[in-house]
Amino acid sequence: MNKTDRMNYLLDFYKDLLTDHQKGIAELHYYEDLSLSEITDHTQNSRAAVHETLKRVETLLEEYESKLHLVDAYLKRKTLLDALRALNITHVTQIADELGALDQKEPQ
Repeated sequence: MNKTDRMNYLLDFYKDLLTDHQKGIAELHYYEDLSLSEITDHTQNSRAAVHETLKRVETLLEEYESKLHLVDAYLKRKTLLDALRALNITHVTQIADELGALDQKEPQ
């Protein structure tokens, strides 16, 4: 998996643990694919500050994942569910779809 895809997964799972400032810059960079210069123009922060914030966010997200393993568990579940669906057995596919839907529901 490339770095951008990994960071997108990490953000999806852990962005609520970041400050609003960190979250905003990370979302602009990883979700919107803006460059450091474009983020600098958008946020009125210096390029160095944006760079440091992104490095800090990357470190934090990797630390959260190393402790909680939510992304790794999700990706393993997804791989196993895809393998079950590939069996192309109607009942098994229905169960795999129901299990997969559990990851798609928002927490209450």
